[in-house]
Amino acid sequence: MPEGHKEAVHDRAGMHEGERLGYAWLVVGILMVLYIFAYVDRTILTLLVEPIKSTMGLSDTQVSLLHGFAFALFYGALGLPLGRLADHKNRVGIIAIGLAFWSIATAVCGLTKNFAQLFMARIGVGAGEATLNPAAYSIITDYFPKHYLSRALSTYVMGTYLGMGLAYIIGSYVVQAALSLPDLDLPVFGHIYSWQLAFFYVGLPGLLLMVFFLVVVREPARKDRLKLERTDDDEGDGGETSVAAFLRFLAVNRKTFIAHSLGFGALALLVNGVALWTPTFFARTYGWEIVDAGTAYGVILLVCGSTGIYTGGWLADRFDGERKSGGAFKAAMLFTCFSILPAALAPLMPEPWMAMSLMVPMVFCSSAPWGLAVSSIQQITPNEFRGQASALYLFVVNLIGIGLGPLLIALMTDQYFQDPADLRYSMAIVSAVAAIAGGSALAWGLSGFKESVARMDQLTAGGSKR
Repeated sequence: MPEGHKEAVHDRAGMHEGERLGYAWLVVGILMVLYIFAYVDRTILTLLVEPIKSTMGLSDTQVSLLHGFAFALFYGALGLPLGRLADHKNRVGIIAIGLAFWSIATAVCGLTKNFAQLFMARIGVGAGEATLNPAAYSIITDYFPKHYLSRALSTYVMGTYLGMGLAYIIGSYVVQAALSLPDLDLPVFGHIYSWQLAFFYVGLPGLLLMVFFLVVVREPARKDRLKLERTDDDEGDGGETSVAAFLRFLAVNRKTFIAHSLGFGALALLVNGVALWTPTFFARTYGWEIVDAGTAYGVILLVCGSTGIYTGGWLADRFDGERKSGGAFKAAMLFTCFSILPAALAPLMPEPWMAMSLMVPMVFCSSAPWGLAVSSIQQITPNEFRGQASALYLFVVNLIGIGLGPLLIALMTDQYFQDPADLRYSMAIVSAVAAIAGGSALAWGLSGFKESVARMDQLTAGGSKR
């Protein structure tokens, strides 16, 4: 860490282990709250599909681009340089700046007048949120001993489903309240539709959260740093933390990273595709109100998603025990395979209660691997590369999941079935194929992951040898 940041490092060596762990869990809780806010801000658009389509005259495909590709484009692309920044600079400051940026960008979504403007605002939301995960993963890893890591990171990642769940539950009522208000005519910004106010309600509170975050959370001391051998390729590029060294690290562990990207990318395709279209599916197929569908689905996400993620971390730690044995990949593979049948069958059910019932195991099983996606990266990556490795994971997974998941379902509905009422068949096909592909990729990569864990153990024990 540069000299200018040393005073910001939080060294709690004077505290006993219980106090250190207590503060570490507090940090995890606060970071999880930030993640919840991030997911509410990115997900609120899901509940506004029909008003947006009606007001701006958009198709399903265009809505899926707003939800997925616009967000994922800069969320993934900026994550790579931001991940490298998190490996060297103050991570708490990076997160605070990003939180302010995505909160303002969410509010700006409520001022847009057409597809292009809303697309650009969604890019801003993605750009701001790109700061969070690489820095948060690195902070949590530095606060916890290894035998707590899967549970700690899984607890943080619970913010994904808590955020989605709250976005559907609270967001449904926020949208309902906003729609009940009259439209506004503002100087400079012109006519503002009532549904656009929902973006202000969920976005602007993030600015207050930023202040709280800066007051309470301190930068931890970095651990598991390596002094890697310097080569001619590293000259002028940061030595042991250079891009060239990071690329060599990826090459040595290529089977693990390929399997990780394919497996979790396919699972993200399922999760994000279903997340966008479920409320609309219930409205089109069963005649439900969006608010009712959003609330019911939100409860499932809140309860089953959060417990699924924690269960995944618990099972991985049980598999590993005192010695690493690939527990993160094992547990992720099992849960992904268990999600295949409910994901494929839920959209095809003749009654809404049957569809919702199948979404319970589908959400539980498809959520369980997400803490493991993060912990597996941290287990095999030295501190110098964790932000970059995490950003690479987020780039690939979100480009596939957020970018392609909603889009593939929309394209299949618009171009193949050519009937909005057939959305259910698009969801079933894409979900089943994605779950099968994800489970297969993780099974293939299990041996490579075990080798990568053993290699990392040798590196941290042996110092400079790669």
